[in-house]
Amino acid sequence: MKMISEKPQARDVRVGIVVSEFNRQITDALLYGAIDAFRYHQGQRKNLVTIKVPGAFEIPGTIAQLLKKGKVDTVLALGAVIRGGTPHFKYVAGEVTRGIAELSRNSDIPVIFGVLTTDTLQQARERAGTKAANKGWEVMEAAISTLLLYREIGAG
Repeated sequence: MKMISEKPQARDVRVGIVVSEFNRQITDALLYGAIDAFRYHQGQRKNLVTIKVPGAFEIPGTIAQLLKKGKVDTVLALGAVIRGGTPHFKYVAGEVTRGIAELSRNSDIPVIFGVLTTDTLQQARERAGTKAANKGWEVMEAAISTLLLYREIGAG
């Protein structure tokens, strides 16, 4: 197997991003980080599909629909679930994680998890900050690298 370069190229990569609008201050920062990373890796804007959903819970179902259309090479899931005073966090975070993991395992297209699950808003802000600490940037790089790996081993 050939080694993938340190800076994977996204020139011909079609990426779908499904991003939650809930906790928009955080998710917008994640989205901008992902788009910035895509451009950094020579991705073309025309090859980027961004779909906004109301909340994190809607991410897996929307990804499933996107995968059925076959118009993307990889998918990113971006969202932020922040713990509150009720058990809601536990249920939403758990179901979103399970749904995305199941889609990832059952698809020949890489589905990359970029949903923050934090205890506080401050923790979420830290993970959606600058390029060095922006989870959106990180998951875009992971998506490109994973897609190239899938292609190399003949899975995608």
